[in-house]
Amino acid sequence: MESNSLAAAPIGSLICRFAVPAIISGLVSALYNIVDQIFIGQYIGTAGNAATNIAFPLVTVCTGLSLLLGVGSASNFSLYLGKGDTESAARVAGTGISCMAICGAALCACVLYFLPALMYAFGARGLVFEYAATYTGITAAGFPFLIFGTAASMLIRADGSPKYAMYSILSGAVLNCILDALFIIRLHMGIAGAAYATVTGQIVSAVIVCCYLFRFKQIRLLPADFVPRLRWLKRIAALGCAACFNQLAMMAVQITMNNTLGYYGELSRYGRDIPLACVGVIIKVNVVFIAIMVGIAQGCQPVWGFNYGARNYERVTAALKKALVIVYAVSVSAFCCFQLFPRQILSLFGTGQEMYFEFGERYLRVFMFCMFTNGAQPVATNFFSSIGKATRGILIFSRLWGIDGVLYAGPVADGTAAGIALLLLAHETRHMRALSAGKNTVKGRQL
Repeated sequence: MESNSLAAAPIGSLICRFAVPAIISGLVSALYNIVDQIFIGQYIGTAGNAATNIAFPLVTVCTGLSLLLGVGSASNFSLYLGKGDTESAARVAGTGISCMAICGAALCACVLYFLPALMYAFGARGLVFEYAATYTGITAAGFPFLIFGTAASMLIRADGSPKYAMYSILSGAVLNCILDALFIIRLHMGIAGAAYATVTGQIVSAVIVCCYLFRFKQIRLLPADFVPRLRWLKRIAALGCAACFNQLAMMAVQITMNNTLGYYGELSRYGRDIPLACVGVIIKVNVVFIAIMVGIAQGCQPVWGFNYGARNYERVTAALKKALVIVYAVSVSAFCCFQLFPRQILSLFGTGQEMYFEFGERYLRVFMFCMFTNGAQPVATNFFSSIGKATRGILIFSRLWGIDGVLYAGPVADGTAAGIALLLLAHETRHMRALSAGKNTVKGRQL
């Protein structure tokens, strides 16, 4: 049984089994935006890249809601399974699934109703405004499918089917790539073609995820389980809020960056569009790196959650340490790539004038300078959610240094957040060591 595997299988093999599909799923999800950015950059140009950057905060909102409901549902699901309470696991899963559909529909309606105001607030002007409104107006229709597919796949992974979750997302991403080429290159649909390709892929992924809902291995979902109940929603929100707040904080930073870059860009020799286009590309590149980090952390979630619920604290600590070693190895590798090959990375997303590359190379190197410290944050966020706890913070500054302030805000925030995350993880590890020692002492007395 899956439960026996989580409780007894070697930690390394468990992390590999769950994390590799989660990483692939995260990378594939990132492909939706990366592929759009590449095709738009190559065939539409700088204004198109700037427009997708304007729209990106709404994708971040979708990710935040997906994590709120997906991490919250999956973490509770694993904790209840660890305790042997399959009835509560089914109730929390059913409530989570229903809320995924409701939140997606509500977000879509809000975005479409306030579309022009949102595009302006996010920093769009002129031609970029037209492109951004077109792109967002179409992709908003896919938000319900994006949220449902992403969030429900976390439950599927927690149920012991990480490969199914991976294939559901992979199928939509592959279709998106094919349709991008068809709609943009062959049918000359421009930025609207990229948007239609994205939505179609999201619908396919959500349908495949939906097919799993009545095939859970460890629970049986009944119609009554899908009725949202406040009791279960509170528990989902309690464990998913940390990951969601991270995304909402990122959205606030993205919007602030867009407006700041546009304002100070106009006062600099780069103009308004070059900084917006560059930061759009760099955010998408960063998403690839973060997808790997989050995939590792999410892959560990069933291991952490089940064993913490079963009070196997030694296995929880062992899995945490292995996860940190892996994410820091990836972080250092990513740091080297960003520092050594900035122009080559930027060139993947289209050509531009020399000032575009001049600003982009400098931005990439400075903004990603503390990337090698970033492994702790996603691990800490998912770890504390998995065991029923949560926390984290953010900082921004730019007024003192103009456009340079946006560059230096990134590494300062990254370094600070990494330090806080490591302190919290060290404190929790000591706490679990004490719990484990107390548990073993009780066992010894019983013997």
